[in-house]
Amino acid sequence: MAPKKGVKPAAVVKKKVEKVVNPLFEKRPKQFGIGGALPPKRDLHRFVRWPQVVQIQRKKMILKQRLKVPPPIHQFSKTLDKNLATSLFKMLLKYRPEDKAEKKERLLKRAQAEAEGKTPELKKPIVVKYGLNHVTYLIEQNKAQLVVIAHDVDPIELVVWLPALCRKMEIPYCIVKGKARLGTIVHKKTASVLCLTSVKNEDKMDFSKILEAIKANFNDKFDETRKKWGGGVMGSKSRAKTKAKERLMAKEAAQRMT
Repeated sequence: MAPKKGVKPAAVVKKKVEKVVNPLFEKRPKQFGIGGALPPKRDLHRFVRWPQVVQIQRKKMILKQRLKVPPPIHQFSKTLDKNLATSLFKMLLKYRPEDKAEKKERLLKRAQAEAEGKTPELKKPIVVKYGLNHVTYLIEQNKAQLVVIAHDVDPIELVVWLPALCRKMEIPYCIVKGKARLGTIVHKKTASVLCLTSVKNEDKMDFSKILEAIKANFNDKFDETRKKWGGGVMGSKSRAKTKAKERLMAKEAAQRMT
């Protein structure tokens, strides 16, 4: 049988369960005064006195966002995408120059061969070239096949003209993240620029694919990047204020119209 209209069903009353309190243990709230309980852990990130180097890094990053950045400097914020960068670094690692131990071993073998009266092999190996002056010379002589520039060179004036030179000489170039990452390839702490002059026959196919992708991302888009300014991004508080002003002005304009 259906329930009658307008009659509410009886609410189920929950029985309150009384807590059993042990009279031996008295409940006392924590007091965080001097000599009292230890206060709970808080996030003190904003109160940390950061080192001067870290402070300068952060202020510089904020300034770059706020101020208008000219196109020659802004182009260094657009780097090679992750997948292409990994394939490029795999290629570069194959052509690492020899370190001190390898050089010592090579010279010992050469000395032994000369002592035995044999003619040692003096074939020049294909390796990655580094050093700003050396790479610039290779670009000017049109010997470089690919130029890799770090995005975080300080001061940026050291490499700011390199993309324009590569474009003029019609040499593929790319900007990648991390001068330290480039440095690991040539056994140094950092390297601002690297270049490849040639590759082995077995790597020519992969190298040509990388070159095509790099040309499409950098050389062919040079005219776009030359006109694109960066920065001009204000903080959250400033943006909120400007939005509020705009709303107020729109409201006043609507009132005038009516």
